[in-house]
Amino acid sequence: MPVARLALTRGGGRGPLDGAWWPRCDMLELELPALVGSLHPGIGTVTRVTVDAVAWPDAPRTVLAPGRVIEVALSPVDAEAHAIALHCDTVGRWELLVVPPGESVTVATWLLNTAADPRNVLTAAHMLALAQAGFEGDDR
Repeated sequence: MPVARLALTRGGGRGPLDGAWWPRCDMLELELPALVGSLHPGIGTVTRVTVDAVAWPDAPRTVLAPGRVIEVALSPVDAEAHAIALHCDTVGRWELLVVPPGESVTVATWLLNTAADPRNVLTAAHMLALAQAGFEGDDR
């Protein structure tokens, strides 16, 4: 299982995001075990995730991860797009920007770093729009 490409906010953020995750493909059942396996044990056990119904329309309702089964819920249409919520048994909910799998390294790096900045107040959708506008013309 490859290591997840992940950046988390240290010390808690003030904004809507707790970091970002850059999956390698759009198959949640392949990507989610690496994500939860990369999290620090201090946050507790991920028991459920909520994913963007538009970005992950074929997401299974459960995913097997080492030592557990994780429930997968699809977000309502009006929920934060381009995000995944991790529901942990000890620290509550973590909201992560999901960087599109095919994104360029330049854009993905900016998104990962910006989402993990504790001063970031941008939503996932706003960050992706800024990245798209700011890196237009970049080789992808």
